[in-house]
Amino acid sequence: MEWVDFGAVKQAVSLAAVLAYYRLPGLRQRRGQLHGRCPIHRGQREDSFRANLRRNVFHCFACQAGGTVLDFVAAMERCSIREAALRLQQWFGASAPARAGAAKGERVREKEGRNPALRFALTGVDPAHPYLVERGVDRATAVAFGWGFYAGPGLLSGRIVIPIANARGQTVAYAGRAVDGSLPKYKLPAGFRKSWELFNLHRAAATGSRTVIVVEGYFDCLRVHQAGLPWAVALMGVSLSADQENALLQRFGRVVLLLDGDAAGRAASRAIAARLAGRCSVSVVHVPDGSQPDQLSPEVIRQFVESSLT
Repeated sequence: MEWVDFGAVKQAVSLAAVLAYYRLPGLRQRRGQLHGRCPIHRGQREDSFRANLRRNVFHCFACQAGGTVLDFVAAMERCSIREAALRLQQWFGASAPARAGAAKGERVREKEGRNPALRFALTGVDPAHPYLVERGVDRATAVAFGWGFYAGPGLLSGRIVIPIANARGQTVAYAGRAVDGSLPKYKLPAGFRKSWELFNLHRAAATGSRTVIVVEGYFDCLRVHQAGLPWAVALMGVSLSADQENALLQRFGRVVLLLDGDAAGRAASRAIAARLAGRCSVSVVHVPDGSQPDQLSPEVIRQFVESSLT
């Protein structure tokens, strides 16, 4: 169980630090307050937004948004207060442990076994960004999957955003892929559990195929999809959790493992094949040493998969 102590987060992170994080232009300081245009509704009035740095609260006289640092992040990110607290913990390393006897409303229990559906969607992403072109993702596929470069504010600013959906097709998280070599290579929101999801499961299941192709990463999955094999899912790693295993066995009768051609991928293929043996039909594709599926041509991907099924 994971608890979020809202009070601890508000005490640990100042509104001034969050405003600096968003790099908001045009804010002017006067008598302990910042004045400027409202970044939430992007208004034109130069003095509608006020941030009281001493009291750690803000208010917009135009859109009427206001509150604490949690309310500000929730409004900017179009997310819940809980998600705002988790993002602040990740951005600033704020420690927010559970407190015995914390006030009602100051903590929220994470729903056990399920990532909650997001209440917002990132907009204005560029599906034709050069990084996607270099990785072999065509524009039509990027649009269909909701991928693109995000230049807005927040955790994933300046990254390729990748929506992750649950088995019902509800978006539960965005992964952010760096395009400039910065670390971490991928960013995921605090509190999101990869082990509870299989990337692209809802689309693969909707094809009606009894065969599923299992790969490691997001780009592997998209390249297999573009090769004309849309019944592909990604582990988002090299391990198969119990939840992921159950999701596969509930929907498919045959599993084709198309993991990377490195030591970790080979070991994972052996381990997963052993676990699934006797519960479903399993085939292992031996990707060339040092290669991964998203580096293979569509023709080679189809040839490998077809050969494993004979």
